Amino acid sequence: MTDFQHPSELRAACRSGHFTGNTSGLAPGYVQCNIVILPAEWAADFMRFCQSNPRPCPLIASSASAGDPSLPPLGDIDIRTDVPSYRVFRDGNLDGERSDISELWREDLVTFALGCSFSFEEALIADGLDVRNVTEGVNVPMYRTNIPCTSAGPFAGNMVVSMRQFLAADAIRAIQICTRFPSVHGAPVHLGDPEQIGISDLSRPDYGDAVALKDGELPLFWACGVTPQVALESARPPLAITHSPGCMLVTDLRNSQLAVL
Repeated sequence: MTDFQHPSELRAACRSGHFTGNTSGLAPGYVQCNIVILPAEWAADFMRFCQSNPRPCPLIASSASAGDPSLPPLGDIDIRTDVPSYRVFRDGNLDGERSDISELWREDLVTFALGCSFSFEEALIADGLDVRNVTEGVNVPMYRTNIPCTSAGPFAGNMVVSMRQFLAADAIRAIQICTRFPSVHGAPVHLGDPEQIGISDLSRPDYGDAVALKDGELPLFWACGVTPQVALESARPPLAITHSPGCMLVTDLRNSQLAVL
């Protein structure tokens, strides 16, 4: 994996088509965002869905106006090209993935950028914790759960979570650290028995890559920004575009700017 140190380098590689992979551990210190792009007539309901579900859908920024592909608060960004990989949904069904959505862009599209747990991984690593997906160079495992989200208009569904594992003492420290970052999902929503939240097999994530638990480790589950992709299945807009799971928009915002303590 290329070791991008600054977001502009990573976005340039995405824009040129030279990087299409997952962004965990890349451009350390900078905020990464989940992306949802919708027609303007669907935007107000999706905004309400985010406001009603701030843990899985912490809103960082949105388009200044429909049809504008830039996100000035987050950097020199062209949302049509600067995400490594996009998912395209039509009527709620996945219609494929691509590395550039310029041909799909319309003047009525609105972009939402949501906080991502990759942002707090830097703080965990800085404290000496082993973030296994970063250590192993794989995508974080993500799972659908039985935890319901609050519906807003046509948007509804259950929460998706990401999982990281720690020894008990390290798990306590991880919770303390992540509580400082509510804009990137904050503290875990569950720890321990995955079946209590509807996950039957940790070795078979719905998204991302499986990472084995070692003896004595506890699984911790964070609300995840893939949750809107589940809500899209319920809402069934004629067109929606998101990031591919694990393939985030890397911004010029510093993680430290989102810390609350």
